[in-house]
Amino acid sequence: MKSIIISSNCSGGGKTTFTLGLMKALENRNLDVQGYKVGPDYIDPAFHKEVTKKASRNLDTFLMGEEGVKNSYLKGNGEVGIIEGVMGLYDGIGVSEKASTYDVSRLLGNMPIILVLSPKGQSASLCAEINGFKNYRNANIVGVVLNSISKKYYDLLKYAIEENCGTKVFGYIPKEEKISLSSRHLGLVQSMEILNLEEKLDICGKLIEEYVDLDGIINEMQEFEIKSEISLLNEKNKFIDEKNKFENKALRIGIALDKAFSFYYKDNIEMLEQLGEIIYFSPINDKVLPENLDFLYIGGGYPEVFKEDLENNYSMRNSIKEALNNGLRCYAECGGLMYLTNSIDGAKMVGFFNGESIMKSKLQRFGYCKVKINKQCFNERFITRENLQVKKQLEVEGQLDVRKQFKMREQVQTDEELGINKDFEVNAHEFHKSQVNLNEKNVYDVEKTQYNGEIIKWQCGYFKKNTLAGYAHINFLGNIELLEELIDLK
Repeated sequence: MKSIIISSNCSGGGKTTFTLGLMKALENRNLDVQGYKVGPDYIDPAFHKEVTKKASRNLDTFLMGEEGVKNSYLKGNGEVGIIEGVMGLYDGIGVSEKASTYDVSRLLGNMPIILVLSPKGQSASLCAEINGFKNYRNANIVGVVLNSISKKYYDLLKYAIEENCGTKVFGYIPKEEKISLSSRHLGLVQSMEILNLEEKLDICGKLIEEYVDLDGIINEMQEFEIKSEISLLNEKNKFIDEKNKFENKALRIGIALDKAFSFYYKDNIEMLEQLGEIIYFSPINDKVLPENLDFLYIGGGYPEVFKEDLENNYSMRNSIKEALNNGLRCYAECGGLMYLTNSIDGAKMVGFFNGESIMKSKLQRFGYCKVKINKQCFNERFITRENLQVKKQLEVEGQLDVRKQFKMREQVQTDEELGINKDFEVNAHEFHKSQVNLNEKNVYDVEKTQYNGEIIKWQCGYFKKNTLAGYAHINFLGNIELLEELIDLK
């Protein structure tokens, strides 16, 4: 599969509009398109899927690791791959290029890049900016596309860029209000909420076909060839080795999916699919949880936007609370955590965690972080059944023979041997304007390293019965051990 990366000089530079139009134009040529998104975003991949009719894949070197990114890319299926970048080309963690669009291009064999720029009142200065992008880290920029400009302005800029930068200009996207996408507090409004999305996509595709050199872009696409020295058979990362895929445990796994909960990584879903059957359900529309579940996964989304719908579905809220109180294993992220509290801004929710969720006017947390999860919260899973039986006997040791007590103590492994005092160390991402005030014990120690080396620390994450929930978004592809313990695979 040949691919190309769509990047820009900043957020809001026109990447998503051009990416969707390019995908649509390629689909109109009967090409099978695979979408990708650099970084941790959930919303853009959902738009990709509206065009390609297949799940888009995230490529995030921080959340997934370099091998995870390669693996996810190679699992893509299509004739051509379109990789939408994140923020500006070189914008990564702090002031570095780590986890940036450029970083992914480098990792995928110097994958070619198209810069989408939205110029205003500039000509030669734009050329200086483009040359700066080319020379800063010698990124493989094969051309530019200009966004939201007039034909007259485009003719001027095309001449200036090709004259001063030696860079191909593939074309432009005219100003067109009909293709604009609405935003809300965490980014674009979800694709499933836009009633006339198909019309917008059709217009985007036609604009690309008319005003952009589509053949020229196709000719610049490149395949990612795995070098012989790079091994995909890595025992540490079971997801990479075809021989070490998870064994099908015939589990029934419930996943909340509707307009309130839709933030899931494709890799996470694929890994759960290996373990059994996925049963999707809607916390808004369905009356109760699917029957006989072994594991429940409630991802992020916009429960705060649809809190009245969620509140009105009392039977579902009660069904979830009852199942969790009875020990159903569950993992909930961000919006999923909020849903499991007593309320969101006064609207009643599940009420499993004791406390409330409230919306704030500003972002509370944003960006990559590292999470340490205290393994002791899983202690019943780390201690073997045999040791549990011994410990239960020791609880009544006053009634036992002293010699028997001594023998039983010899059988009990230390916490260190059982791994109880070790932490999971997880790379994660937070992005939320809400805050939870819970009367529950924290099990996450979170830290974020600032651009200047300063480390910000806070606590989050809650473990109750068999439910783990927190604000951090986690990609299982880079955190296999956590998934194993969540579902009790060991």
